[in-house]
Amino acid sequence: MKKELEKLRHARSAKDSPNIDLNEDEHVVLSMTRTKLGLIGIWLFASVVIILLTMLLVVVANNPTVSGFLDAVGSESTKYLYILIGLAYFIIILATIVSHIVYRDNKMYITNKRAIQQIRTSLFSNSTNVIELERIEDVSFHQNGFFGSIFNIGTLRMSTVGDETTYTFQMLDTPTDEVETISKLVRESHKRQAR
Repeated sequence: MKKELEKLRHARSAKDSPNIDLNEDEHVVLSMTRTKLGLIGIWLFASVVIILLTMLLVVVANNPTVSGFLDAVGSESTKYLYILIGLAYFIIILATIVSHIVYRDNKMYITNKRAIQQIRTSLFSNSTNVIELERIEDVSFHQNGFFGSIFNIGTLRMSTVGDETTYTFQMLDTPTDEVETISKLVRESHKRQAR
């Protein structure tokens, strides 16, 4: 019965998380992504910048003093200014989409045997860290600032035995829940290793 349950868990985890390579007796216990509030912040910032650019465009188009100055500089200057503002729109939208993809693609999976962290720092730069649960010595979270306290967002930290490496996962919703689950899995892993 227990083996059948493990096979079902493994099959479900393999289906739900095809981007990680699971061993036969391994299944995903936790799948973590960064908080969606970060995405809202990215798009909110882009929206504010676009609104400011639009206001600049309206001022240039409707202010006779600015229009007169641009005409005095040269007849083509207004056209070039509009092209520059259009290019700024394009760059802001492109940078926002790239930021969205990079932010969203940072994930951490906790299986019954390992912690797998997928980190994306740009469109063309990513890495994967894999830690055996029995190597983890300490699991904790850190929450600071007004934003983190109000929205219950923090940083998950896992320290390993030996090389004293600390793995972190930032902008995590309700990190206390994940810390409890990971700590329990680490204790179970240490007990299995001690046998």
